[in-house]
Amino acid sequence: MRSPKDFFAPLAVGAPQPVRQIPVRPSRMIHFFDPGNEKMAAKIPSLTGTVDVLLGNLEDAVRADRKEAARAGLVSVARATDFGRTQLWTRVNSLDSPWVLDDLLTLVTEIGDKLDVIMVPKVEGAQDIHYVDRLLAQLEARAGLTEPLLVHAILETASGVANVEEIAGASPRMQGISLGPADLAASRRMKTTRVGGGHPGYLVRTDPAGEDLNSGRSTYQQDLWHYTVARMVDACAMHGILPYYGPFGDIRDVVACEDQFRNAFLLGCVGAWSLHPVQIDIAKKVFSPAPSDVAWARRVIAEMGDGTGAVMIDGKMQDDASVKQCRVVVELADELAAGDPELAAAYDAATKELQP
Repeated sequence: MRSPKDFFAPLAVGAPQPVRQIPVRPSRMIHFFDPGNEKMAAKIPSLTGTVDVLLGNLEDAVRADRKEAARAGLVSVARATDFGRTQLWTRVNSLDSPWVLDDLLTLVTEIGDKLDVIMVPKVEGAQDIHYVDRLLAQLEARAGLTEPLLVHAILETASGVANVEEIAGASPRMQGISLGPADLAASRRMKTTRVGGGHPGYLVRTDPAGEDLNSGRSTYQQDLWHYTVARMVDACAMHGILPYYGPFGDIRDVVACEDQFRNAFLLGCVGAWSLHPVQIDIAKKVFSPAPSDVAWARRVIAEMGDGTGAVMIDGKMQDDASVKQCRVVVELADELAAGDPELAAAYDAATKELQP
């Protein structure tokens, strides 16, 4: 057990001071790319500035015989690209793989100054984060980095879900956690082969209308991931880090993708993975508060004054809890609008239109 006094001390001589507060930057979409794919890598300069996060993937979807090419490709892309306000992340191979050590050794020492976050798959508990934490400190010291790299865990095993609170608080480096539904489904022995989203067999049914048990009964598909996302959000909120929905595998079904992303957004997630360019705009739309919601939130805050007491606005009671809810929406909107003039104009126009 580490003393709280030591929690914010570097874990290696010469390593940078750990962060005391996770920097909150727009990360509505974490857009995955295979850096070993030349055609895909060639598109990266055109994506910078249009997506919040670009993630060079080294793990799943990269064949074993292409792992080294993907790693080398990420180094080349990072060195050749000015990412501007777009963050550069990477997903390294799992900690039980033969490739992860070379991933970390190469990336931290060669492009550590270009990377923002390292995503670690299949995190089982705090012990996995402690291992990465110490190793990163040693490599940062070797590379002479002045800012610590942040760590993002993927929740994709039953053990990880059971230990999610301790994972979230395992290190000052912890930036956030993503749900990994496919591997988690396998770990739990769930009977679904879908990558994210609901399942037509997971449903509730209305009561029978008469003697015929099959007649007139509506069914409603349920969300397989509601419990896990909610628990992940609570763990992240408790430790001041950020929760994300992971992949939605049916690229063609943009309607269901938007629904799944919106469920995650309403539950407290700040972003989701995009596996194909068609999902980028979906994530941008869903994880940006709607202009009408921002306008209403600004009105409530303005009419509540010092935030105490209660007022009636359009027949709805508003009190101090309402103001807290509205501040969440407005603060996110202001943060996103600062880097998006089009979004800022939409928010301002909606606010003016709603003014009494």
